[in-house]
Amino acid sequence: MACFALFSHFAFAGPKVEMETNLGSVIIELNSEKAPVSVANFLKYVEDGSYVGTQFHRVIPGFMAQGGGFDANMNRADTYAPIKNEANNGLPNNVATIAMARTNDPNSATRQFFINLADNDFLNASSRPPGYAVFGEVIQGFDVVQEMARKPTHSVGRYGDVPVEAIVIKNVTILD
Repeated sequence: MACFALFSHFAFAGPKVEMETNLGSVIIELNSEKAPVSVANFLKYVEDGSYVGTQFHRVIPGFMAQGGGFDANMNRADTYAPIKNEANNGLPNNVATIAMARTNDPNSATRQFFINLADNDFLNASSRPPGYAVFGEVIQGFDVVQEMARKPTHSVGRYGDVPVEAIVIKNVTILD
C-alpha cells in the first residue's frame, strides 16, 4: 500500500480537501494539472460552502458513491453553469478516484461528483467516449466510502440507490 500511496502522490500532486461526513472523513487530493476546469469547479463549491448539508444520494456497491447535488431531504441544490468535460485527461476511473457526474450531455457537469468503488474502465473516454472526468483521488479514508456501500438503500421518488439513512456531508475544508 505504501508503494501505491507514493505513486498517488506523484500522480495527483495538487490541493487536498477533507470531506467530513456523518460516517467519517475522507481526504481527497485533486489534480489541477490534468483536470484544471473540474478542480476549479469543485473548489468553487467547496469555498462557497454549498456542499455542506448535501448527501451521497446514490450509492451502488461495487460501482460508485455519488453526492453533492441533493440535501438530506432530496431537494436539488443550486448550481453554477455546467463545465467542459475533461474526460480525455488521461486519468482513469479507477478505484478511489473522484470524477464529475453529468447527464447524457458530455458538457453538463455542475456540482455532483462520484467516488469510484471499483475500476470502472467503461466510464473512461478511451473505452466509451465521451467518458467521465476524473479530477482527483481519495488518499485517506477510503474505508469511509466503502462503508457507504454497505448501507441499505431504497428508492425515493424517481431516484434509486438512495441510502435509507442519509450520508450527509458535514463540512469540506481545503487543507493546502
